[in-house]
Amino acid sequence: MAENNAANKAKLITETRRRFEAEYVTEKSEKYDPRDVERFQQDDNWVESYLIWRHNVVDETLKMLDESFQWRKEFSVNDLSESSIPRWLLELGGIYLHGYDKECNKLLWIRVKYHIKDQKTIMDKKKLIAFWLERYAKRENGKPITVMFDMSETGLNSIDMDFIRFIINCFKVYYPKYLSKIVIFDMPWIMNAAFKIVKSWLGPEAVSLLKFTSKNDIQEYISAEYLPPHMGGTDPFKYSYPPLVDDDFQTPLCENGPIASEDETSSKEDIEGDGKESLETISNEEQPALSEKSNPTESTSKTDENEKVDSKVKSFKKPLSVFKGPLLHISPAEELYFGSMESGEKKTLIVLTNVTKNIVAFKVRTTAPEKYRVKPSNSSCEPGASVDIIVSPHGGLRVSAQDRFLIMAAEMEQSSSTGSAELTQFWKEVPRNKVMEHRLRCHTVESSKPNTLMLKDSASNMSDKTSEDLYLQLNRLLESNRKLEDQLQRSIWFQQLLLALTMVLLAFVVSFFYSLYS
Repeated sequence: MAENNAANKAKLITETRRRFEAEYVTEKSEKYDPRDVERFQQDDNWVESYLIWRHNVVDETLKMLDESFQWRKEFSVNDLSESSIPRWLLELGGIYLHGYDKECNKLLWIRVKYHIKDQKTIMDKKKLIAFWLERYAKRENGKPITVMFDMSETGLNSIDMDFIRFIINCFKVYYPKYLSKIVIFDMPWIMNAAFKIVKSWLGPEAVSLLKFTSKNDIQEYISAEYLPPHMGGTDPFKYSYPPLVDDDFQTPLCENGPIASEDETSSKEDIEGDGKESLETISNEEQPALSEKSNPTESTSKTDENEKVDSKVKSFKKPLSVFKGPLLHISPAEELYFGSMESGEKKTLIVLTNVTKNIVAFKVRTTAPEKYRVKPSNSSCEPGASVDIIVSPHGGLRVSAQDRFLIMAAEMEQSSSTGSAELTQFWKEVPRNKVMEHRLRCHTVESSKPNTLMLKDSASNMSDKTSEDLYLQLNRLLESNRKLEDQLQRSIWFQQLLLALTMVLLAFVVSFFYSLYS
């Protein structure tokens, strides 16, 4: 059965290519980017994505390809880069990639309140959408994405139906099979009529992908760790630019070699265990942290060392979020959390799990090699096994939110050796398109000790207060906060209602004078 399906799929792909070349490319070659035509002839997955979206109906697929390819040339999609987008638009933070939903699909955030309808800037905003989608498509070929429409604090001047239609078309025509769902948060009631139109654009099949949510039910789709506080989440992420929030492709990785010396304040055990396995960088001369030993005595000492590392790893709190890649599952999914200098818990843990049937080679890179030690930074993982990687800041250096880590992985042949020389040669020869890449940002968790001390001091100074008095005061404070929130919400709704009524009255006045003088 599986063989028949594969044969049918291959037949459809071949027919689609043949007919598109004969019926469209020969007549409209000037309307297409040659790079897209070349990719179309080579990338089976790309052709298949259009076929699946059109239910394997070749005639409909060809029409969709024609429209998509013309759009790609019109927008110069293959040439879009950061420099193509006005800097103010990137700094605004209205559109960006960040976090994952509960199905591990990447989130494309659209903060509607930052969008003001303006014909002068609409083309730049459309290019920004195309930039993010193309960037994502090149990195995660075929993996779905979830669009997060954050409509909190949104007014009527932010509703731009032309822009919304463009976003819908991106997933209907230009990037087929990429849409997982559209989550709409806190949509004002006054915009219900507008989204009835949006539903008609989506079509009956895609309407089910619309998820209208509020603070009460948003976590059905997205975990609190990837939701900002105003959605009831705990994500400390704050948008800033530069660099791009999902990556820093423009920042070159340092090539100044491994760290030469260790932290002077480190213990003797740390120096012996960590010093030999300092963070390696992008250089082709990287040496694996776990090399094979032929001497039995050395092997025994290495086993003892690994047991020491394992005992250290057990003391770490395992990361909860998981990025599910085709070769490795990586935890945490997006951010490395380091303790503060005051807390003393500066190290963090990355867990790699091999989900293939072959050995997977991996290595870790960073934008700040002078700051960090990684154990191991260049090694391999057996099928079904997991590897714990310890990341620790070097010496007294502080972790920065601008620092990035890159995990690279590639599948090896079963018969391949994983020694030092073999891994070095493997990374020199492995094709770029066979390498899985995943990026992690750094985040520092501030120490809570000062706050605890403050609470203790306050408690001693307030010894004359009874617990009942404190409880009543806390209740009063919470109640006053709730009242303020209710008043603010009513004020916002009243302003929107007043604006709507004003527009209706204006329309009535215009129609009255029009009928009077016609």
